[in-house]
Amino acid sequence: MTDTSLDPALDEWRTYDEFAAGIDTFRLPNVSLAGTALALSLDDGSTLSLRFDSVAVAWTGFEASGTDPYDAVAVRDDVVFVNIPLESREREAITVVFSRTTHRATVIRSRIAAEAVEGTPQVGQDFWAATTDAGEATGEVPGPSRDLIGKRNVYRYSPEHLYEHVYISSQRYAWQCLEGVQRGHGDMDLSTVWKFADGLYLFCFREFRIAVASVWLHDLGYQLMTTGIFLGLNGEGRAEHSRGGGHIYPLGSVAYPDAQPV
Repeated sequence: MTDTSLDPALDEWRTYDEFAAGIDTFRLPNVSLAGTALALSLDDGSTLSLRFDSVAVAWTGFEASGTDPYDAVAVRDDVVFVNIPLESREREAITVVFSRTTHRATVIRSRIAAEAVEGTPQVGQDFWAATTDAGEATGEVPGPSRDLIGKRNVYRYSPEHLYEHVYISSQRYAWQCLEGVQRGHGDMDLSTVWKFADGLYLFCFREFRIAVASVWLHDLGYQLMTTGIFLGLNGEGRAEHSRGGGHIYPLGSVAYPDAQPV
């Protein structure tokens, strides 16, 4: 008789730091923003000021200020993905995507709540469209998008990390791990998709089962690469920041014939 029981290892839900280790192997290289200063005007009327040197950024915004390390990637010649894994304010991260040509930007603030609440992701995220002070803003304002609904992609982050995503609605996506320490695991979590520019989509998720959230910039039009970051609680319960990135392999898409998803 064949034993059809699940492998016991599949019942062990991995912690954030276990699955994130090495998930930046195929990430695009970092760039320095030394000498760059940006003043961002957010769509709620607030501002965020950033002044970079080779290793750190002095920032002012969200009724606070600090100097923290940063991580920057040129995802296109004119578009930069910047993450600030805050050390001056524990359990927070600020992520900025900006264009040097359109002077449009998005700002995402990720924060780990003090306590977990059942049915609510412990890491929350807030989103703003913004403009920079480097010139007059042109083109489409970044904002929520339904363009990914129905699409199915595979993401290769390293030789040991392979994941599949199916974008279900404007609020949910489904994932499964095909290779890696989470192999055989999957779930459906909260997600947010914004269109930044043609072929560039900001994809963010917030997990229910573990305290982790992520910010990704998918380039689906130029080079089929994604660049991202994680913020969550590791296996010891401490806040941890990680980088991610890799290749995108589109598998196809479906169109809903009748009732459209939310």
